[in-house]
Amino acid sequence: MARIVSLTGAALAAAALIAMALSVLTPPALAQQSFGRNYPITMQEPDPGIDDTGRDVELPPEYRRTPVFFRSDYPPGTIIVNTADRFLYLVQNNQTALRYGVGVGRDGFQWGGTHKISRKAEWPDWTPPPEMIERQPYLPRFMAGGPGNPMGAAALYIGSTVYRIHGTNAPQTIGQAVSSGCFRLVNEDIQDLYSRVPVGTKVIVQHQ
Repeated sequence: MARIVSLTGAALAAAALIAMALSVLTPPALAQQSFGRNYPITMQEPDPGIDDTGRDVELPPEYRRTPVFFRSDYPPGTIIVNTADRFLYLVQNNQTALRYGVGVGRDGFQWGGTHKISRKAEWPDWTPPPEMIERQPYLPRFMAGGPGNPMGAAALYIGSTVYRIHGTNAPQTIGQAVSSGCFRLVNEDIQDLYSRVPVGTKVIVQHQ
């Protein structure tokens, strides 16, 4: 009996060590499993005006633009954002899509629905909406477009909402839940997406 207790204790100790090791890992895939669909902040949002665009080379492979098998009844050209998986899909046909890694809204800033792209802009200026200024009074009231601008190289405006699909000055936030509801891509990817979709493109945001 003593031997069985000893083995059980060793097993429990090993399990505890494994749990401790997992608790300090924070890659995007593990973060999704740990946080489920609550989308708490998974990293600190960098300050506007900081140009970290050189860090796009650090983008994890799973978040790089790639063609994937994607069975869908939506017509080619439809944009589908899956907030749970942190991916944006541009439907190519009923079996394939281009997949882009995205950053999504943090806890309390998730949403879903169907809209259309109402406007496009390259290197857009950034004017934080009043609600954002109220939450974060230190933010600039206006920032001209450029490498340090949080809107990045391009933006696709979603219907009449305050939300956009846009680039970023902080590529390290792709795959994370840090935004106030917009969806961000690395600049290379938003430029690619921008070139492929016209105003009027349907956007489906899947919030699960």
